[in-house]
Amino acid sequence: MWTHKAWPGRFLPPSLPPKERLHAYAGWCNAVEGNTTFYATPARSTVETWAEQTGPAFRFVVKVPKIVTHERRFHGVETEMRTFLDAIEPLGDRAVLWTQLPGSFGPSDVDALARFLRRLPAGRRRAVEVRHPEFFTDPASTALLEGTLAGVDAEWVPFDTTVFFQSPPISAAEQEAWAKKPRLPRRSTALTDQPIIRYLGRDSIEETVSGWRPWVEAAAGWLREGRTPTVFVHTPDNNDAPALARRFHDEVRALVPSLEALPEPAPIEPATLF
Repeated sequence: MWTHKAWPGRFLPPSLPPKERLHAYAGWCNAVEGNTTFYATPARSTVETWAEQTGPAFRFVVKVPKIVTHERRFHGVETEMRTFLDAIEPLGDRAVLWTQLPGSFGPSDVDALARFLRRLPAGRRRAVEVRHPEFFTDPASTALLEGTLAGVDAEWVPFDTTVFFQSPPISAAEQEAWAKKPRLPRRSTALTDQPIIRYLGRDSIEETVSGWRPWVEAAAGWLREGRTPTVFVHTPDNNDAPALARRFHDEVRALVPSLEALPEPAPIEPATLF
């Protein structure tokens, strides 16, 4: 996510080499979604540069490869998982293993998920995102998944799109997200001491900020309980995401003054010809 094409010149220096962009991004935020690992497992040497560019408190939420979750649905994936776990090992305990499941993965598949989660290395943080409606609307299915996750100290990651789907799309970016993103009820129950929230707003900053109010309250409450939540703020084009994430953090900090401030980003120098 730190290589988003709209950020150089705004949140990152305009001519920064790709290998240095994560370090600049870490001046704005202290966590990142590792979405690229869903499509291809990076080389271990690449992940070593990620570790070198970030401080010890920086958190990575790295997505398990799609061949494991979507294509083989946890069957016969030992080789792929060994390769993936070896690749991300340089991140140590800063990495959370994020298992995002397709909408077709329902309550009848939970046993396969449980076996997979139990086989992950001890000490590895686990987080699961489901998109099958029954997990949100059927109490028995909700309890089944919650019990399975709690048994291995795994977090349930909600992807909150409720504000986004309140009114029809008004831009190309919103239309694309409208076709791709899941429509599910908001869920705000934490299972572990490190809740993870994914929130999708609108093109409108005002609507995005208004829509995240419940999460500001939830995050503040978790902090008071001694939990350390991670919140990712998205919009359809993500062009303003770093600034919005900092604004969200500021709103939570207004309620919980003991929350540490985010790092102060380095000034962005204008591009020059020489």
